[in-house]
Amino acid sequence: MAEASDQATSICSHCNRDIPSSNIDLHYAHCSRNLEKCKVCGDMIPKKHAEEHFLSTHAPVSCSLCSRSMDREVLAVHKGEDCPQRIVTCDYCEFPLPAVDLFEHQEVCGNRTELCNLCNKYIRLRERSNHESICNGVPNIPQETFRSTGDTERGRRPQRRQPAGFSTKSLIFTIAITGIAVVLGSLLFQSKPENSPVH
Repeated sequence: MAEASDQATSICSHCNRDIPSSNIDLHYAHCSRNLEKCKVCGDMIPKKHAEEHFLSTHAPVSCSLCSRSMDREVLAVHKGEDCPQRIVTCDYCEFPLPAVDLFEHQEVCGNRTELCNLCNKYIRLRERSNHESICNGVPNIPQETFRSTGDTERGRRPQRRQPAGFSTKSLIFTIAITGIAVVLGSLLFQSKPENSPVH
């Protein structure tokens, strides 16, 4: 019977812990005077350390990157996945930049082109992975053939006659005037000796 009474426990109404019944009054007096229950986690904290416990464990914290305030528990996830100022890298050039600027950067960067070493075509960076999966490595023969055929055809074609321009008309006009001048000059020259007196 003595053993049964020694093992009897009672629940402290302040901390909800099982306390030996023989010590319950003493425990309750000490517990209610020195401890308080944390409103966030429910742990019993010494009253003199309650504020320190809240600040170090539960108080909202500011993100060092974007200064947004949040619960401490989500800070690590925020910095790794959600923070707009976290550093990420461009999918195309691997340049590190803040996440908030990534979309605009990739819009420009993805439109740059690079030469495919297999088919010698210029491919947009945003289309590179798709192109690599379907590229058969055959150079762009149809366009090259068209170009070379066009050059050959151009070599065989007769030269187009240049339309008569201002310079050709001017030349014909000059020749006509010169011819008229020569004829008039010879007529005048022939008439002078006839009129001159004979010595």
